[in-house]
Amino acid sequence: MKAAAHVIGPGVRSILKVLCKVHCDELKGLPWKGPLIIVTNHINFLEAPLLYSLLYPRDISGFAKTETWRSPFLGILASTWECVPVTRGSNDINSMRLALEALEKGKMLNVMPEGTRSHDGKLGQGYAGVVTMALRSGVPILPIAHYGGEDFWRNLLRGKRTEIHFHVGEAFRLRKPAPGAARAARAEAADEIMLSLAALLPPEYRGYYAGRAMTARQLIPLKGVS
Repeated sequence: MKAAAHVIGPGVRSILKVLCKVHCDELKGLPWKGPLIIVTNHINFLEAPLLYSLLYPRDISGFAKTETWRSPFLGILASTWECVPVTRGSNDINSMRLALEALEKGKMLNVMPEGTRSHDGKLGQGYAGVVTMALRSGVPILPIAHYGGEDFWRNLLRGKRTEIHFHVGEAFRLRKPAPGAARAARAEAADEIMLSLAALLPPEYRGYYAGRAMTARQLIPLKGVS
Protein backbone atom coordinates (compact mmCIF):
# COMPACT_ATOMS: atom_id res chain seq x y z
CA MET A 1 0.00 0.00 0.00
CA LYS A 2 2.97 2.32 0.51
CA ALA A 3 3.72 2.17 -3.22
CA ALA A 4 0.08 2.94 -4.05
CA ALA A 5 0.18 5.97 -1.76
CA HIS A 6 2.87 7.54 -3.95
CA VAL A 7 0.37 7.56 -6.82
CA ILE A 8 -2.94 8.04 -5.01
CA GLY A 9 -1.86 10.85 -2.66
CA PRO A 10 -0.70 13.28 -5.34
CA GLY A 11 -3.48 12.13 -7.68
CA VAL A 12 -6.28 12.84 -5.20
CA ARG A 13 -4.68 16.18 -4.34
CA SER A 14 -4.58 17.19 -8.01
CA ILE A 15 -8.21 16.24 -8.62
CA LEU A 16 -9.51 17.98 -5.52
CA LYS A 17 -7.53 21.13 -6.24
CA VAL A 18 -9.29 21.33 -9.61
CA LEU A 19 -12.69 21.03 -7.93
CA CYS A 20 -11.82 23.18 -4.91
CA LYS A 21 -9.91 26.35 -4.15
CA VAL A 22 -8.05 25.32 -1.03
CA HIS A 23 -6.56 27.80 1.44
CA CYS A 24 -4.09 25.62 3.31
CA ASP A 25 -0.89 27.61 3.93
CA GLU A 26 -1.11 26.91 7.66
CA LEU A 27 -0.70 23.18 7.00
CA LYS A 28 2.85 23.77 5.77
CA GLY A 29 4.07 24.18 9.34
CA LEU A 30 3.10 20.67 10.44
CA PRO A 31 5.97 18.33 11.40
CA TRP A 32 7.06 15.76 8.86
CA LYS A 33 6.98 12.90 11.34
CA GLY A 34 4.62 11.79 14.07
CA PRO A 35 3.30 10.55 16.33
CA LEU A 36 0.60 13.18 16.50
CA ILE A 37 -3.17 13.16 17.01
CA ILE A 38 -4.78 15.57 14.57
CA VAL A 39 -8.28 16.55 15.69
CA THR A 40 -10.63 17.89 13.01
CA ASN A 41 -14.30 18.70 12.55
CA HIS A 42 -16.36 16.41 10.32
CA ILE A 43 -18.52 17.96 7.58
CA ASN A 44 -18.70 15.32 4.84
CA PHE A 45 -16.69 12.74 2.89
CA LEU A 46 -14.40 15.40 1.43
CA GLU A 47 -12.15 16.49 4.28
CA ALA A 48 -10.31 13.21 4.94
CA PRO A 49 -9.08 12.63 1.35
CA LEU A 50 -8.29 16.34 1.06
CA LEU A 51 -6.37 16.55 4.35
CA TYR A 52 -4.47 13.30 3.80
CA SER A 53 -3.47 14.24 0.26
CA LEU A 54 -2.47 17.78 1.29
CA LEU A 55 -0.22 16.36 4.02
CA TYR A 56 1.37 13.78 1.69
CA PRO A 57 4.05 12.34 1.98
CA ARG A 58 3.57 12.44 5.76
CA ASP A 59 2.53 9.10 7.24
CA ILE A 60 -1.05 9.88 8.24
CA SER A 61 -4.05 7.68 8.88
CA GLY A 62 -7.42 7.95 10.60
CA PHE A 63 -10.70 6.21 11.32
CA ALA A 64 -13.22 5.10 8.72
CA LYS A 65 -16.59 3.46 9.28
CA THR A 66 -16.66 -0.17 8.15
CA GLU A 67 -19.16 0.72 5.41
CA THR A 68 -16.44 2.75 3.69
CA TRP A 69 -14.93 -0.43 2.24
CA ARG A 70 -18.22 -1.14 0.41
CA SER A 71 -17.42 1.76 -1.92
CA PRO A 72 -14.83 0.78 -4.56
CA PHE A 73 -13.25 4.25 -4.65
CA LEU A 74 -13.41 5.18 -0.96
CA GLY A 75 -12.44 1.64 0.00
CA ILE A 76 -9.24 1.93 -2.04
CA LEU A 77 -8.43 5.24 -0.35
CA ALA A 78 -9.11 3.84 3.12
CA SER A 79 -6.90 0.81 2.46
CA THR A 80 -4.12 2.91 0.92
CA TRP A 81 -4.04 5.19 3.96
CA GLU A 82 -4.34 2.17 6.28
CA CYS A 83 -7.38 3.62 7.98
CA VAL A 84 -8.67 2.06 11.18
CA PRO A 85 -12.12 0.49 10.63
CA VAL A 86 -14.70 1.41 13.24
CA THR A 87 -18.19 0.04 13.77
CA ARG A 88 -20.62 2.87 14.44
CA GLY A 89 -22.77 2.70 17.55
CA SER A 90 -20.47 0.28 19.39
CA ASN A 91 -17.66 0.45 21.90
CA ASP A 92 -15.08 -0.75 19.39
CA ILE A 93 -12.13 -1.88 21.51
CA ASN A 94 -10.31 -3.28 18.48
CA SER A 95 -10.33 0.08 16.70
CA MET A 96 -8.83 1.73 19.79
CA ARG A 97 -6.09 -0.92 19.86
CA LEU A 98 -5.28 -0.41 16.17
CA ALA A 99 -5.23 3.38 16.60
CA LEU A 100 -2.78 3.13 19.51
CA GLU A 101 -0.61 0.78 17.45
CA ALA A 102 -0.55 3.32 14.61
CA LEU A 103 0.64 6.00 17.02
CA GLU A 104 3.29 3.66 18.41
CA LYS A 105 4.58 3.27 14.85
CA GLY A 106 5.02 7.04 14.66
CA LYS A 107 2.02 7.81 12.48
CA MET A 108 -0.10 10.92 12.52
CA LEU A 109 -3.68 9.95 13.32
CA ASN A 110 -6.68 12.03 12.27
CA VAL A 111 -9.57 11.87 14.74
CA MET A 112 -13.00 13.46 14.25
CA PRO A 113 -14.53 13.52 17.76
CA GLU A 114 -18.03 14.36 16.52
CA GLY A 115 -18.23 10.83 15.15
CA THR A 116 -20.65 11.76 12.37
CA ARG A 117 -20.92 14.27 9.54
CA SER A 118 -22.57 17.61 10.20
CA HIS A 119 -23.28 18.26 6.47
CA ASP A 120 -23.99 21.95 7.25
CA GLY A 121 -20.53 22.66 8.70
CA LYS A 122 -21.78 23.51 12.19
CA LEU A 123 -19.72 21.92 14.94
CA GLY A 124 -21.49 19.12 16.83
CA GLN A 125 -20.81 17.73 20.27
CA GLY A 126 -17.55 15.81 20.57
CA TYR A 127 -17.09 12.46 22.28
CA ALA A 128 -14.36 11.50 24.75
CA GLY A 129 -12.74 8.62 22.82
CA VAL A 130 -9.92 10.92 21.71
CA VAL A 131 -9.25 11.75 25.37
CA THR A 132 -8.69 8.08 26.19
CA MET A 133 -6.44 7.72 23.16
CA ALA A 134 -4.35 10.76 24.05
CA LEU A 135 -3.96 9.79 27.71
CA ARG A 136 -3.00 6.20 26.93
CA SER A 137 -0.50 7.15 24.23
CA GLY A 138 0.85 10.39 25.72
CA VAL A 139 0.84 11.79 22.18
CA PRO A 140 0.26 15.53 21.53
CA ILE A 141 -3.01 16.77 20.03
CA LEU A 142 -3.12 19.34 17.23
CA PRO A 143 -6.49 20.93 16.31
CA ILE A 144 -7.09 21.62 12.62
CA ALA A 145 -10.42 23.20 11.63
CA HIS A 146 -11.84 23.57 8.14
CA TYR A 147 -14.94 25.05 6.59
CA GLY A 148 -16.49 25.62 3.18
CA GLY A 149 -16.79 21.95 2.20
CA GLU A 150 -20.47 21.94 3.12
CA ASP A 151 -21.13 23.67 -0.23
CA PHE A 152 -19.25 21.10 -2.32
CA TRP A 153 -22.15 19.23 -3.93
CA ARG A 154 -24.17 22.38 -4.57
CA ASN A 155 -21.18 24.07 -6.19
CA LEU A 156 -20.33 20.98 -8.22
CA LEU A 157 -23.80 20.95 -9.77
CA ARG A 158 -23.32 24.61 -10.71
CA GLY A 159 -19.87 24.02 -12.17
CA LYS A 160 -18.34 26.18 -9.47
CA ARG A 161 -15.19 25.55 -7.42
CA THR A 162 -15.63 25.23 -3.67
CA GLU A 163 -13.51 27.41 -1.40
CA ILE A 164 -12.19 25.46 1.57
CA HIS A 165 -10.22 27.00 4.42
CA PHE A 166 -7.91 25.14 6.82
CA HIS A 167 -6.76 26.69 10.10
CA VAL A 168 -4.22 25.13 12.46
CA GLY A 169 -4.28 25.74 16.20
CA GLU A 170 -1.71 25.30 18.97
CA ALA A 171 -0.65 21.80 20.00
CA PHE A 172 -1.20 20.52 23.53
CA ARG A 173 -1.10 17.45 25.72
CA LEU A 174 -3.75 16.41 28.23
CA ARG A 175 -3.21 16.51 31.97
CA LYS A 176 -3.37 13.19 33.77
CA PRO A 177 -6.65 13.11 35.73
CA ALA A 178 -6.46 13.23 39.49
CA PRO A 179 -7.45 10.01 41.32
CA GLY A 180 -11.20 9.82 41.70
CA ALA A 181 -11.85 12.58 39.18
CA ALA A 182 -11.22 10.72 35.93
CA ARG A 183 -14.78 10.84 34.56
CA ALA A 184 -15.25 14.56 35.16
CA ALA A 185 -11.75 15.33 33.83
CA ARG A 186 -12.40 13.29 30.67
CA ALA A 187 -15.63 15.16 29.97
CA GLU A 188 -13.95 18.50 30.58
CA ALA A 189 -10.99 17.56 28.36
CA ALA A 190 -13.34 16.51 25.53
CA ASP A 191 -15.09 19.89 25.73
CA GLU A 192 -11.79 21.76 25.76
CA ILE A 193 -10.53 19.86 22.71
CA MET A 194 -13.70 20.79 20.83
CA LEU A 195 -13.50 24.40 22.01
CA SER A 196 -9.95 24.55 20.61
CA LEU A 197 -11.48 23.61 17.26
CA ALA A 198 -14.36 26.06 17.64
CA ALA A 199 -11.89 28.90 18.24
CA LEU A 200 -10.43 28.27 14.76
CA LEU A 201 -13.82 28.55 13.04
CA PRO A 202 -15.88 31.62 12.13
CA PRO A 203 -18.66 32.17 14.72
CA GLU A 204 -21.40 30.85 12.44
CA TYR A 205 -19.70 27.43 12.31
CA ARG A 206 -19.21 26.90 16.05
CA GLY A 207 -22.55 25.16 16.50
CA TYR A 208 -22.82 23.29 19.82
CA TYR A 209 -19.85 25.25 21.21
CA ALA A 210 -20.98 28.74 20.18
CA GLY A 211 -20.67 31.28 22.96
CA ARG A 212 -18.81 28.94 25.30
CA ALA A 213 -15.57 30.05 26.97
CA MET A 214 -12.40 27.96 27.03
CA THR A 215 -11.06 27.08 30.50
CA ALA A 216 -8.08 24.96 29.34
CA ARG A 217 -7.73 23.33 32.75
CA GLN A 218 -7.02 19.95 31.16
CA LEU A 219 -4.68 21.15 28.40
CA ILE A 220 -0.90 21.60 28.58
CA PRO A 221 0.20 23.95 25.74
CA LEU A 222 3.18 22.86 23.65
CA LYS A 223 5.56 24.78 21.46
CA GLY A 224 7.29 23.65 18.30
CA VAL A 225 4.74 21.03 17.15
CA SER A 226 3.13 23.25 14.54
